[in-house]
Amino acid sequence: MRGSGARLLWLLVLSLAWLGPAWGDSEGLEGKDDDGEVVAEEEEEDEDDDVISDELVEEDSVLVLHEHNFARALSEFSLLLVEFYAPWCGHCQRLAPEFAQAAARLRNGSEAVRLGKVDATAQTALSNEFGIHAYPTLKLFRDGNRTHPLAYSGRMDAEGIVRWMQRRAGPSTTLLQDTDTAAAFINAQDIVVVGFFKDLQGEAAQAFYEAAGEVVDVAFGVTKADELFEAYGLSVDTVCLFKKFDEGRTDFPVDPAQGLNAAELTRLLRVHSLELVMEFSNETSSRIFGANIPHHMLLFLNKTVEEQLALRDDFRKAASNFRGKVLFVVVDVDGYGATVLSFFGMTPADAPTLRFIKMENNRKYQMAEDAFTATAVRDFVQAVLDGKVKPHLLSQTPPEDWDTRPVKVLVGKTFEQVAFDETKNVFVKFYAPWCSHCKEMAAAWEELGERYKDHEDIVIAEMDATANELENLTIRGYPTLHYFPAGPGRKMIEYRSTRDVETFSKFLENGGTLPEEPPVVTLSPFPVPAALRLWAMALGTGP
Repeated sequence: MRGSGARLLWLLVLSLAWLGPAWGDSEGLEGKDDDGEVVAEEEEEDEDDDVISDELVEEDSVLVLHEHNFARALSEFSLLLVEFYAPWCGHCQRLAPEFAQAAARLRNGSEAVRLGKVDATAQTALSNEFGIHAYPTLKLFRDGNRTHPLAYSGRMDAEGIVRWMQRRAGPSTTLLQDTDTAAAFINAQDIVVVGFFKDLQGEAAQAFYEAAGEVVDVAFGVTKADELFEAYGLSVDTVCLFKKFDEGRTDFPVDPAQGLNAAELTRLLRVHSLELVMEFSNETSSRIFGANIPHHMLLFLNKTVEEQLALRDDFRKAASNFRGKVLFVVVDVDGYGATVLSFFGMTPADAPTLRFIKMENNRKYQMAEDAFTATAVRDFVQAVLDGKVKPHLLSQTPPEDWDTRPVKVLVGKTFEQVAFDETKNVFVKFYAPWCSHCKEMAAAWEELGERYKDHEDIVIAEMDATANELENLTIRGYPTLHYFPAGPGRKMIEYRSTRDVETFSKFLENGGTLPEEPPVVTLSPFPVPAALRLWAMALGTGP
């Protein structure tokens, strides 16, 4: 991609990626519930009771499923990946062409493997049966079993979907029987995993096969041959990760007492298949954001400046102390990383500089004064992990007329004094400039501001949550609407109903309540970190 369109897309990707899930895990920019799931918008249900046929119809190689043909689809296809979507969901719309491309490739490869889709807003019976609360949600149905579908855990692009399905459709591992085939297998790729097991049908081997089904971007081999145990210096069941970088090989011996845990092995393989220090690029972004490492330490530099390139050596030395806990990433401000700078409130002139970001709550940290030695970096990272460093909060400068407009314009620096004014009832819209749902409700919010501009005790306000951060409140999706009632106690009510002027007004006139009263949350005057992962939200696991 080129030009302003590409820059806008990547500002979205990183304001969402370094905002927080691969999709499915992190979907939900446009409104989420307390568990981080997308909240379905209030729309009239389009019931289609006339559909009674169980005929299977396709759109772009994707089966169109509903309650009358779902059972037939399960009976005809041994592997059926179903997307539950909402027509208004922007993430579903972006997934659609990738899903269709994957469906076409899989359809041509096997008659037993198919992709289908369900409009969860119209097919409420299916939505309720499978507990669909977020969009898009993907579930895999195997051998006609509709009671225990498997949640999709792969990348949200065509290649990721195809790999994930192929790994489940065929053998997940290659059987290695002698040293020659093992050596050829290991040398053929940059990263491979080999399981050495005395019993290929035992519990440890079964956990290994399960992990192989999850880590679909890596080739898996397995062996029980004594000569291979001897050739690779092993005497007990062991999983070996071979890689053509860093230390070259990492072993994970099977604990004789505890056995092998598939989920933990999956995590370890994903962590150790990453370079100790990652270069941020189009090719590595999905791996960076899909690793589920809770913290990132970023070195921003200009790779065209020789002196700055030299900083990578000490950065790498510091990284070795935190593998699996903190992912160290180099971001080139003159290259692919330029589009993320605004998310961090930076310009290319700020390089070289360091930033630490906690993925659970989007908090960013920086040194009082940048120091790039391995010791300084190591000490800073440990201090952040120990809670000894306060977060660095972004804030714009308030416009000169911020409080004279019908809709007051808040920034990080002015939020507290306005939102928690005990004499005012303050209704705030937290938005992102690029968010389509925010743009759709902009006119209604302006009209609401006009309607209440002469009310002394009601304030209608808005804040760009991508450029302003708050110490005791993390915004989880866009738009998010919060009502701060007058009086003591720092109370907050999240508005979750229809986004139109009349419903907004009813909410305000009733003191922040509707027939179904939203929960009241009392905010502490001190920071209350929210256990949310916002930094990988829209990236999925790759752009």
